[in-house]
Amino acid sequence: MMIKSEAEAAAAVGGEEAFDPRTITRPDESLLTYYLLVSACSLILFPIVFVPLFIRYKTLKYRFDSKGVSMSWGLLFHTEVYLTYRRVQDIHVTRNIVERWLGLAKVPIQTASGTSGATMEIVGVREAEALRDFLYTRMRGARSDESGEKATLGSKPEGTLLLQQIRDALRESRSREGSQA
Repeated sequence: MMIKSEAEAAAAVGGEEAFDPRTITRPDESLLTYYLLVSACSLILFPIVFVPLFIRYKTLKYRFDSKGVSMSWGLLFHTEVYLTYRRVQDIHVTRNIVERWLGLAKVPIQTASGTSGATMEIVGVREAEALRDFLYTRMRGARSDESGEKATLGSKPEGTLLLQQIRDALRESRSREGSQA
């Protein structure tokens, strides 16, 4: 067996496979079991509760790319949410007791949109911690400058330099006016 990359080699030595979020395109099949259990708790309203959850499960899709994460669902009313990594403010992993039993988790992603809840909630994932770590890494990486290097204390953006030049010119003109008076 030939190992192609250093990441795969490190994963092979560590005994773990490298996490690739692009493999998460749909929720895990256990999510349907979870939806069945939740619907069964409604007793007589089972069909009314289960049908929308089943449609959501069948149409739910995720996509992770270099700029952000996309989530879409719906049959009659199709909804698509796209968040760039730059907009992400906070990421959590939540599980209730049934989800823990099934090995599932939710990953709510919050932005600075002003809403109290999550902007996007990735449901039905098994590698929730690895997904959270990946999103945090991307979120922090998106905050670096466009050249891919992290901003350092000594580096200043063009706008800051321009404002400093204006400030210095104003100070110089005030000192000239004060010396003429």
